Amino acid sequence: MSKQRVLFLCNANSARSLMGEALLRHLAGDRFEAYSAGSEPDEPQALALAVLERQDISTAGLASKSLDDFAGEHFNAVIVLCDKAQQTCRDWQGSSDEHLYWDIRDPRLINRQNAYEQALAEIRRRLSLWLAIKTRDDIQR
Repeated sequence: MSKQRVLFLCNANSARSLMGEALLRHLAGDRFEAYSAGSEPDEPQALALAVLERQDISTAGLASKSLDDFAGEHFNAVIVLCDKAQQTCRDWQGSSDEHLYWDIRDPRLINRQNAYEQALAEIRRRLSLWLAIKTRDDIQR
């Protein structure tokens, strides 16, 4: 059975969507191919990469990419992690079977020392629930 393709989107593709990509590979890389992109890609945030590494989640190959890089492609699921990307992806020239919107606050804009840890924890909670539903659905087929 081929792996399902999942695309994580946020504005800069510098923290939240990269965390989603790395975390899905870590939790279920045997079942899913994870990708991420941004509507206005920026450099990966050093603090986001450091949080992943502290939790033994590989950051190998993570790089900010443009949503345009995935034009014309099909994904089993697209998971949008911010308001701005939600607006932009309406014009995206790709397709998906499932479109999810998880509004995760931008850790760059939160004046707390553990903002990146909190963002990763929230993504992990939602991703774990989503994976549990996917597993249940696969079993019922």
